[in-house]
Amino acid sequence: MNRETFWEIVERSRAEVGDTRHASSAATVARHLVAQLTALGPSTAVEFQHVYDSLDQETYRWDLWAAAYLMRGGCSDDGFDYFRGWLIAQGRAVWEQAVADPDSLAGVGVDPDDDLVECEEMVAAAGDAHAASTGDDEAFWEALEQTEGDDEPTASADPAGEDFDFDDDEQMRARLPRLAAIYRPAQ
Repeated sequence: MNRETFWEIVERSRAEVGDTRHASSAATVARHLVAQLTALGPSTAVEFQHVYDSLDQETYRWDLWAAAYLMRGGCSDDGFDYFRGWLIAQGRAVWEQAVADPDSLAGVGVDPDDDLVECEEMVAAAGDAHAASTGDDEAFWEALEQTEGDDEPTASADPAGEDFDFDDDEQMRARLPRLAAIYRPAQ
């Protein structure tokens, strides 16, 4: 599966929902995605996961973690995984803009009082679809491992880019001025 097909599947799932900015609506996108992938079969779920992993690795960066930290009012390792799931649930345009400029997330229109900018269900969607197709919860991981190619991205232990202190107001305002203005307004 290529990225174009991946995003077509995500966009079809999003079309069923409309506004995906809140965690509950992003989770609905994931449920629609599971239904689509289940109907397409277990091999499609595995292919989808490979593309998901590649996109996920591209967003494993300090600057995006800082954006998540602002938007969520703090962000653990798991919280950052779920934030990146939410980011994919927002669709290709938002994802690509955020990769190019994490501060662009200020324009998405998330309610600053809503710190549930996450979608754990998106992280597990392909595995859930595979299990629904096969009736076997463990077969997904075996199939994923068997289909890994040499071009698979190696998961980095540390996020890409420059690490910095997310609690340093000056740094956050300099690096993410639009998000900081929304989520850390001047007192």
